[in-house]
Amino acid sequence: MEDVCEGKDFSFPKQEEQILLFWDTIQAFKTQLERTEHFPEYVFYDGPPFATGLPHYGHILAGTIKDVVTRYQSMNGHHVTRRFGWDCHGLPVEYEIDKKLGIKSRDDVLSMGIDRYNEECRSIVTTYVKEWEDIVTRTGRWIDFKNDYKTMNPQFMEVIWWVFSQLCDKGLVYRGFKVMPYSTGCKTPLSNFETGLNYKDVVDPALYVSFSILGDPDNSALVAWTTTPWTLPSNLALCVNANFVYVKVKDKMTGAIFIVAESRLSEFLQKLSAANPKSNSNKIDKVHSTKDNGSYELLEKFSGSSLVGIKYKPLFDYFPEFSEVAYRVLADNYVTDDSGTGIVHCAPAFGEDDYRVCIIAGIIQKDEGLIVAVDSDGCFTEKICDFKGRYVKDVDKDIINLLKTKGRLVHIGNTKHSYPFCWRSDTPLIYRAVPSWFVAVEKIKDQLLKCNKQTYWVPGHVKDKRFHNWLENARDWAISRSRFWGTPLPIWISDDGVEKVVIDSIAKLETLSGIKVTDLHRHHIDHITIPSGRGPEFGVLRRVDDVFDCWFESGCMPYAYIHYPFENVELFENNFPGHFVAEGIDQTRGWFYTLMVISTALFGKPAFRNLICSGLVLAKDGKKMSKSLRNYPSPMEVINDYGADALRLYLMNSPVVRAESLSFKKEGVYAVVKDVFLPWYNAYRFLVQNAKRLEVEGFTPFTPMDRAVLQNSSNVLDQWINSATESLAHFVRREMDAYRLDTVVPYLLKFIDNLTNIYVRFNRKRLKGRTGEEDCRISLSTLYHVLLTTCMAMSPFTPFFTETLFQNLRKASSGLEDSIHYCGFPSASGERDERIEQSVTRMMIIIDLARNIRERNNKPLKTPLREMVVVHPDDGFLEDITVRLREYVLEELNVKTIRPCNDPLKYTSLRAEPDYSVLGVKLGKAMGAVAKEVKALKQADILAFESSGEATFSGHSLKFNEIKVLREFQRPHNISKTDMDAAGDGDVLVILDLRPDESLFEAGIAREVINRIQKLRKKAGLEPTDLVEVFYESLDNDKLALDRIVKSQEKSIRESLGSPLLKHSMISRDAVIVCREEIKGVSGFSFAVSIARPSLVFVYEAIDKLFSGNNKFTEALCTYLSSRDHSNLRTEFQAGKGTIKIGCFENQPAVEVDLGTHLFLCTGDYFLSRCRD
Repeated sequence: MEDVCEGKDFSFPKQEEQILLFWDTIQAFKTQLERTEHFPEYVFYDGPPFATGLPHYGHILAGTIKDVVTRYQSMNGHHVTRRFGWDCHGLPVEYEIDKKLGIKSRDDVLSMGIDRYNEECRSIVTTYVKEWEDIVTRTGRWIDFKNDYKTMNPQFMEVIWWVFSQLCDKGLVYRGFKVMPYSTGCKTPLSNFETGLNYKDVVDPALYVSFSILGDPDNSALVAWTTTPWTLPSNLALCVNANFVYVKVKDKMTGAIFIVAESRLSEFLQKLSAANPKSNSNKIDKVHSTKDNGSYELLEKFSGSSLVGIKYKPLFDYFPEFSEVAYRVLADNYVTDDSGTGIVHCAPAFGEDDYRVCIIAGIIQKDEGLIVAVDSDGCFTEKICDFKGRYVKDVDKDIINLLKTKGRLVHIGNTKHSYPFCWRSDTPLIYRAVPSWFVAVEKIKDQLLKCNKQTYWVPGHVKDKRFHNWLENARDWAISRSRFWGTPLPIWISDDGVEKVVIDSIAKLETLSGIKVTDLHRHHIDHITIPSGRGPEFGVLRRVDDVFDCWFESGCMPYAYIHYPFENVELFENNFPGHFVAEGIDQTRGWFYTLMVISTALFGKPAFRNLICSGLVLAKDGKKMSKSLRNYPSPMEVINDYGADALRLYLMNSPVVRAESLSFKKEGVYAVVKDVFLPWYNAYRFLVQNAKRLEVEGFTPFTPMDRAVLQNSSNVLDQWINSATESLAHFVRREMDAYRLDTVVPYLLKFIDNLTNIYVRFNRKRLKGRTGEEDCRISLSTLYHVLLTTCMAMSPFTPFFTETLFQNLRKASSGLEDSIHYCGFPSASGERDERIEQSVTRMMIIIDLARNIRERNNKPLKTPLREMVVVHPDDGFLEDITVRLREYVLEELNVKTIRPCNDPLKYTSLRAEPDYSVLGVKLGKAMGAVAKEVKALKQADILAFESSGEATFSGHSLKFNEIKVLREFQRPHNISKTDMDAAGDGDVLVILDLRPDESLFEAGIAREVINRIQKLRKKAGLEPTDLVEVFYESLDNDKLALDRIVKSQEKSIRESLGSPLLKHSMISRDAVIVCREEIKGVSGFSFAVSIARPSLVFVYEAIDKLFSGNNKFTEALCTYLSSRDHSNLRTEFQAGKGTIKIGCFENQPAVEVDLGTHLFLCTGDYFLSRCRD
């Protein structure tokens, strides 16, 4: 393995760019596909975005989820074709062209020519394809852009024709009217999904309008309320709720008599009083209890059903042809009493419910006879002669004035409400009946619900509630648009409407028309006619003008992108439904819905088996991300600062993968780098450094030991991390198979945290070789295999960083793949030791509890404590803590001894309390008596209850989870709080003896000295593999005091530093001092520390003997050895097993120099040798 830089010098974004070049060089994605070609197919459907704008965080989120799952499936033995798709047709494209060319109306398009208009649309479809490819690739997503699919390709469009013809054959297509949200800015209806994209709070006029009842002796008038005055000229009916009570009330001042719902009367009269200050408004609230109320008189009450059929005088005379069947009262439950008067005015051309109830009542006929008095630009037609050619919203004031003139305006006010605007043109939508071709979704509603049950969603509640409810209330789907740039409807109809042909393929159109077809867009086929099958005298069939809604096109994607059924029949039929889709929660009413409807209608199956539904990515303040507000950083800015892996992991470890919203914070991405990647990188760097150290120190280069051998390690932390790694592989595989990304990422992150903060931290001495070469190699090999497994498990989530680590790790081991993304996913094949995993988890809890005690009592970790007691009833756990894990706990907490205790009552008192939040509802009035008995329980009773899990109080049986057992620390007699303290988590209790102990004083000083030396090493920029020696010099008057401490703590100091702490007087005159620092006031001691490069120590008497006392030869040999590179010299001695032969001097005899006899490689070795002697 090659050396690696410090974490602070490692640039994640730059390294990712290097990995992109590496993948490009080895054609990694293409190679992976080729290597898995013979594996079972895993079919993934990628929903097509528009390329008329740049990708945002929503796209990156969905793309990352798709990439994670498909990478995992590739590693898990599947061939996963991943083709990018483009939504090319529809309103988003047309809107851009309308802006570019200044097109204001449909006539403008016809004037310039559909051919020119459509080619303009085609020209911008791929505007940002290059940017999309760059950004998507930079995020680490592997997907095929070269073999992409486009909804404007003839092969894709041909399949849409086939799908439509199949629906026609099944009797699921009809032509009719549908009242739809309509954009006058874009001159097209919008889907319900699009309607929900841009709601705004607006102020509209709120009118109370009277409709005079024909033939009524009292001249009564029905009062309706509306916020859309422009719809009143098209009024054909009034609607009440048959179940409501209605009242007839008389205004004494004017004599006017009005009918409204009783539940709305009070507010209605308040409106009238506000408009007429002379009325007696003080008594309005008593109108329900008296017939005579000052200004208003209650004349009569009656049911809504009694009003049905009453005829009234039309407000306007624009629709005389409807006078026989219209202008009467209807009833329907859609009328509510939460606003208005309980009477709704119905204009069937401009309200979905209005249209429905008028058809039921026979006022209009379904699919025919409906007059829509507003054109595609939102202007009144000649039918409304008084306002012909004027935009409807601009006419509101004139209509109100006309109503005043006619004496029909009862009251006018304003109302603020949420209203939909066009998401493209930002103009207010109107509801308008448009002629359309429909898929009869209501016919297959039961099948849809059945197919939905066959799918698996994450999270499941979106399927069971949101999507289920949407399907349950599904209406027939208007799939046509009176537009230009889209897949034309393949319907040819004769001029007399008798003959209709639905085309299902290009070949059929060519056969019937005799014309070669190469493009299916309108300007290429609108001119094509089909001869009548009844004979030449009946003329020809011409295509209808409409094109498909682009949602219908994307819903056909599972078939169209592989040109089924014209090609790939076996591929499709063997793998349908597809295995996986993923998009945002907004697609429950969009793509997920259209996929389900079309597949159910065609095959009686869902289109997909598994689905991950993500939430919405919002700006930092919780608002919608907005380019105009600039309330979010661009994705590339974040990637360039912190890397794509950090962004991916930030998104995957957020509520957004649970279909909840995420308020995006750039600081959150940085936190992933700081808290996840840097500790992970440092663990990897620590491995590389210490593997290289073996070579530096002259040992055999590091090669990882076989995993099977490592499973038998006697080290408890090796056993733990090996078991934890097996658990990791088992858990991740199980959760990934269940598509639960929201559980996988937190588990992976916790594992990395444990690896760095438990295994590496607690094993530093072993990894640095302080416990012997063999133990060092075992721990390094264990760390190597754990890092390798972690990289493989994390590679779907963080493809760049894991590849970086893998490329270096693979150099230490033969037989590994060229890329981590060619590897199989780790299998849980080894043994797991759940007991040791739980014990280590508890150990960390114990350490945290003990630290809390220290902090609470102002006892810093550098202060040694004499004893810690661990209280727990599990003897096996206590054995693990006090025997197998003992050394780690002692060192981490700076405690001299650990004492186990399996008797909870020795240090605690138990008391019981009822869980009021659980029992309150269950027990009701009996709660007081039960609570009294529970609180009176003695300790023995509580223990018995814990053992049995159930007990009876005042005749009520309570379970274990309904009573809280509280353990309170009980100090031994005559010991104060300052001498002993405890902390627990409900499972384990930790007790620390805080009394001072002089015997521990020296250990505390030694620990502080070591800490200062380590800081100085870091300050000097020394690497852990740098060989140095450390010298100290007391600056105190009593210089022997520090010497005594260093001598008594010599072993612990040497183990911590990796070399002995030497007196300053032992520094060689040839030593190279790296750094020196004076340190004062450490527990009353002051001293200087010098760090020096190792220098040779010669035993001159022994060397003199080699040359029979020839001092000149001795001096020459010493000078020569001092000039040699220290590490090379060390290597030579190790190769010669402690002896080297030197014969390079002319006229000087060759001699064999023995290490430890004639010289020492450093002062520390000399010092230790003399200590042993």
